[in-house]
Formats: sequence, structure tokens, C-alpha cells
Amino acid sequence: MENTGSTQHKDESSTKLSRSPFDLIVNQIWRNKSFSERWPRSSVSRFFKLSENSSENSNKAAYITENQEVGKTLLDSENKENISKISDELKSTDLEEQNAARWGRVVEFTERLGKKPHHKCMNLNNSQLTANDAVQLAALLPYLPTLEELDLSWNELIGGTLKLLTNHLQHVPKLRVLKLDSCRLSEHDISALGVSVQLLLNIEEIDLSWNVDLGGNLSHFTQGFERDCKLKILKLIDCNLTAGDGVALAQVLSVTTKLEVLDLSMNKSVGSSLEILFRELRNVPHLQVLKLHMCGLTRDNVQALGNALEHIPAMKKMFFSCNDIGGGFKEAASHLLNFTQLQVFDVHRCSLTEDDISALTQIIPLLSSLEVLNLALNKNIGNSVKHLFARLRFLPRLKNLIANNCNLTNESIVELADSIPNLTELETLDLSWNKCLGGNLGLLVRMLQNKIRLRVLKLSSCNLTRQDMTTLVSLSRAGFLANLQKLDLTYNNSVDDQAWAMFFQEINGVTNLSELDIGLRPLTRRECDPWFTILLDSLVRLPSLSELGMQRWVMSTSQGELLDTFNKDNKRTIHFEYSQSTCISTCRDTEVQS
Repeated sequence: MENTGSTQHKDESSTKLSRSPFDLIVNQIWRNKSFSERWPRSSVSRFFKLSENSSENSNKAAYITENQEVGKTLLDSENKENISKISDELKSTDLEEQNAARWGRVVEFTERLGKKPHHKCMNLNNSQLTANDAVQLAALLPYLPTLEELDLSWNELIGGTLKLLTNHLQHVPKLRVLKLDSCRLSEHDISALGVSVQLLLNIEEIDLSWNVDLGGNLSHFTQGFERDCKLKILKLIDCNLTAGDGVALAQVLSVTTKLEVLDLSMNKSVGSSLEILFRELRNVPHLQVLKLHMCGLTRDNVQALGNALEHIPAMKKMFFSCNDIGGGFKEAASHLLNFTQLQVFDVHRCSLTEDDISALTQIIPLLSSLEVLNLALNKNIGNSVKHLFARLRFLPRLKNLIANNCNLTNESIVELADSIPNLTELETLDLSWNKCLGGNLGLLVRMLQNKIRLRVLKLSSCNLTRQDMTTLVSLSRAGFLANLQKLDLTYNNSVDDQAWAMFFQEINGVTNLSELDIGLRPLTRRECDPWFTILLDSLVRLPSLSELGMQRWVMSTSQGELLDTFNKDNKRTIHFEYSQSTCISTCRDTEVQS
């Protein structure tokens, strides 16, 4: 047994000793390599004997070759995944850097113009843009794919260059609002805009106001609109529109069926075509705001409009001001009955007649949503408006009542006093230029002693007396003017110095009053010496006052300095307007830092 073991040990020792030293070095290197690096082995080892059993070596070789292939496959798969991840990361990094660089150009452009950049809204209103700026802006549009609002208004130097921008509007497909008012747009600009408007599939508001060359060329713009257009707001104020433009606009209403706001104000020559436009209003059943201020409307136009009103029941705001339409509402008023949502009805300076007021009186109680009623500057309604005032009690949501210069009578004031206590939402009352209020302001006391939220009270040129000033003071001291923010007492030269002294000495409880105007009529001058000191003392009781109008009240230099001193000592910034003893001037106080 011992001989056998010793013999086996000697054979193993002799086998190890029989291997070449070079073979040992190669084996050592092979062991240190990874599995995938081991095969194929170096060709040098072919010249040395690795094993005496050739079949065993063959099996080992096959096994190793098989594992080698599997290892290579796994390695290639892992390498591809890693390469793909690295490639994606590099692409993402490059894209982020590229977007950052592009946004940096946008920031640089807007900040140079003194504006703040925003991804969704670019407001370059009144930025003194030049043709060169228009070129730069056009180059930046591809970097603003999420832009929703673009305002280039009041930049007259870009007129004639709009095509540079419109050629790139396809890069802002989400654009909803485009404002180009007062940009001196030329005929070519209007044509270019008409072509490109087809690319703005999401456009909801377009404002081209104060571009006079639009007159006679509106068809170049409207021809670009297609059916199912999303346009909701169209403003064409003071564009010198002609009768032909009115016809072109009427034709496009058939494709702008979602229109909600149409403003054609201050286009006097468009009036003759408005009947055609009114007939097409049936195509815009969602119309909510119709502004026809100073459009050359006539009595016949209003009657034609009355027939179209039944097709637009969603109407909320109607403006017919500054049009000679007297007598038109005698027949058209009945069509307003469908407007249960009407909130604003503005017919100031329309030469309304007593027949118009009588017709409106019948339908007023049914307009329960009405918030603003403007009857100003209709001087021929004084005798009949009292009946309309009596019906105001049925308008619980009324906030603004404007009836200045309507030649009101005492009877009208009495009816107003009876009705307004029911108007608990009333915020603005303008009765200026109605001389009947002089000495009769007390008739409105009952109205102001109720739970009224009155914020604006205008009594300009009403021939107010000392008794009227006493009435205002008593109301203020009783707390009935606690919400008042603006009080207009201008052009009441009938108020004497003693009344002004009493007013400033006694007024109290108007802590929210921010604007007070007591200016005199033009071509008059009066000294304020008799009550200036009292005025100065009263300013402490008016903590919210920021504007004090005293035009044509004469002050000395020393009195003006006292006003400055008051601002500084009390850390106030009241803006005083008055006349100096030698000339009219405006004294604006430097803001005092608290």
C-alpha cells in the first residue's frame, strides 16, 4: 500500500516537474483573465502539452467553447443596453441644452425691451418695436411652441412688416389671443394676416383696433376664416371701416359661429351697412357683447336690429351710445324682453325721445339681471324719465345708474328717491349737470340712509347750495357714506366760502374716500384763504385720500408748501391739483418712504 501511494505521488510530482516553465506562466495569465477573455487561448500554448488525456481535453474545449458563446451573447446584450442608455442621456442633455439656449435668446430679446418673458404670454405692448425687432421676433417664434397670447399693440413702427411674423405663425399652434391694435397695419399686412389666420386653429381673440388702413380692406382679412372657426372676440375699434367692410363682416359671421364679443365702435361710415350685418346675427347665437358706440346708427338701423335680437338671447352687454337713434326704441324695445341675462345697457347721448323712454319703461322691470343703465346726455327725456325711475325698484342687481345731463325734474328726483332704497347693490350714482338738484339734495337722503354700498357719487354742476353741503355732512357723520370712494363736487360755484369751511370742518366717517374733486368752472378763479387752514386740518380725518382736485382755486406759494409739509410729516402721498396765484400748476408730491 505504501509503495502504491508513493509511486502515485512520484508520478504527479514528475508530471508537474515535466511541464515547461513557459507553460506555467501562460496558465497563470489565463487564470487572471475573465471568462470571456480566456478563449481562444494564445497560439503559443499550442506548442506545449497541456494534458496527457486528449479526449478529456477535447470535452473541456467543447464545454468552454459553448460557455464562451453564451458569455459573448450576454456581454453584447448588456453593452447594447448601456450604449442605448448613454445615447438617450446624451440626446436628452443635448436637447435640454438646446432648449435652454433658445429660451435664453427669448429672455434676452424681451428684457432688452424692458418686458418679462413668459412661455405662454408675450406682452410687447407699447415697446417701440422696430422693423428689425419684428425680424428678430419672427426668428424666435419657433422657440415658443406653447405661446398662447401675443400682444404687439401700440407699436406703430412695425407697420408694413407683419408678413415677416405671419410666415412663422405655424410655429405657435396654441395661440389663442393676437392683439395688433394701433400698429399702422398696411394693406399688405392685412392681406398677410388674412392668409395666415388659417394656420391659427385655436385663435379665440383678435384685436385690430385703431388701424385706419383696415378701412376698405377688411375683406382681405376676413377671407382667411374657415368654417368652425373658434374665434370668440373680434375688436375693430376706430378702423375707418366702410359700408363695404360692414358687408364683408356680415358674410364672415356665417363661419364665426362661436363669436361672443363684437366691437365696431367709432366707425361712423359703417352705419349704412349695419342692417345687412344685423340680419346675419342669427349665425352667432352665442353673442354676448355688442358694441356699436359712435357707428352712425340710425333709427331705421335700430328697428332692423330689433328683428335680429331674438336670435341672440345670450346677450349680456349692449352699447349704442353716441348715435342719433331717437325714436328707434319705440318699436325695437319690445325685442329686449328676450334678454333675461342683459347686464349692461348703454344708450347715452342717443337723442332719445319721450316715446323711447316710455317704451323702455315697459320692459325695464323684466330685465332683472341689469347692472348698468346709462341714460346720460339725453336732454329731451326729463319729463318722462320719472316713470322709468319708478320702475327701477324692480332691478335688485343694479350697480351703476348714470343719468347726468338729462334735464331731470323735481318729480324725477322724488321717484328716484323712492326707488333706490330697494337697490341694495347700487355702487355708482351720477346725477351731474342736473340743475334741479340744487337745494333739493335732501330729497335723496332717504335713499342714502338705507343699506346702500355707494362708492361713487357724482354731483358736478348741480347748483348745490349750503343746505346741500349740510346734507352731505350729516350723511357722512351718520355713517351712511362709509363705503364712499369717490366724490365729485366740481363746477358748483354756487357753494360759498362759509359752506366749504363748514363742509371740511364737519365731514367725518368717510374713511374710504380716495378721490375728492371740488374744482371750479373754467375761466373762474377764487381764493381759498377763508377755509384753507380748515382744509389742512381735515386731511387727517381722510386717511385714504390720494387725490384732491382743486382746479382754479388759487393758493399762495406758502400754502402749497404747507400741503407738501403735511404729506411729509404724515407720510402721505396725496396728489393736490390747484392754481397758484400767478398761473395754473399741478403740485405732485414726492412719495414719502415709510
